[in-house]
Amino acid sequence: MKVVLIVLDSVGVGHAPDAAAYGDEGAATLPHIGQAVGGLNLPVLQRLGLGNIPVLLPGSPAIPGVAPVDAPEASFGTMIEQSQGKDTVTGHWEIVGLELIPGFHLFPPGPPSFPDELVRQFEERTGRGILGNKAASGTGIIDEFGARQMVEGKWIVYTSADSVFQIAAHEDVIPLEELYRACEIARELCDPYRVGRVIARPFLGKPGAFTRTENRRDYAFKPAEATVLERLTEAGIPVYAVGKIEDIVAHRGVTKSNHTGNNRDSQKAVEVFMKEPGNGLIFANFIDFDMIYGHRRDPQGYADCLRQTDAWLAGFIPTLADDDVLILTADHGNDPTYKGTDHTREAVPVLLYRRGKPGVSLGVRNGYYDIAQSIATLFGIKPVTRGVSFV
Repeated sequence: MKVVLIVLDSVGVGHAPDAAAYGDEGAATLPHIGQAVGGLNLPVLQRLGLGNIPVLLPGSPAIPGVAPVDAPEASFGTMIEQSQGKDTVTGHWEIVGLELIPGFHLFPPGPPSFPDELVRQFEERTGRGILGNKAASGTGIIDEFGARQMVEGKWIVYTSADSVFQIAAHEDVIPLEELYRACEIARELCDPYRVGRVIARPFLGKPGAFTRTENRRDYAFKPAEATVLERLTEAGIPVYAVGKIEDIVAHRGVTKSNHTGNNRDSQKAVEVFMKEPGNGLIFANFIDFDMIYGHRRDPQGYADCLRQTDAWLAGFIPTLADDDVLILTADHGNDPTYKGTDHTREAVPVLLYRRGKPGVSLGVRNGYYDIAQSIATLFGIKPVTRGVSFV
């Protein structure tokens, strides 16, 4: 049996009950994208039951173009995050069984955003000064400071509404190896502040035409307890990580990984890991929704990306064996029609497909960690600390 767990990064279905506390009341990624593009065309996800999910959330709008179906092929539900935060690490950690209360430390928007002592040690240990030191979008701060970096050779450091210390560097000015080493230093320095992630953000190009490359790396705060991934590997069940998963879980509980940088490569990696012998969990993150279209507030691009994944699912699902399980979910929202450029605190979808098993409503799940508990049930290992299995 293979269990394929795919996180459609940022594909939220409507604002969470506590969204107002995050300034996100009214956000609804999928419904608003559908409204912005005149309706989504996602026949596979619709058959699975994606359109049946919004009615589970009081006040959540329907997904234009993705109507409910009478006999969904997958079990369908929605999950409400219990941890504090709306970032990648918090969402993924809850999916694998953890709960983060209090949430990670958030830096002020600045400038400056980072404490003087943190900056001083970072500059001293890396041998380079910094530019930026404020909250900003990734593309915006590169446009603002990229030309200066090419001349001065300094790091571009910035944060966001998430718990992040991000370091951007032109690959022709600062080699990738040096950037990654600087991130390792920053990770060590940020640990006392409980920062969720240090992120390497390399880019190329010339002023006015900078582009970020796929050589991004995430350096996550290490979990204080074991995840369901570690429980699986300890039980001799392999875990195959696709995309940035290995970084998010601090490389713990991962048997093999393919650190892909885009959806298409991630889809190919999932197909390759499906050919591994025996049982196993394939845990994948499809990053393009969030990284390319959500943060850049591009609803049409987001819709096209959803359509491409839907078409891939049309070919992938028939390859599943009778005992294989496909779980589709998300880690947070990122409504491209909403204010700002940050993640949005939203409920997320959960779809569980198993050939020949009729879909049923999973209802509203209080905690993403119901997925971890369900995975433990599927593989017959010791239950995790939190969550209720929906298998």
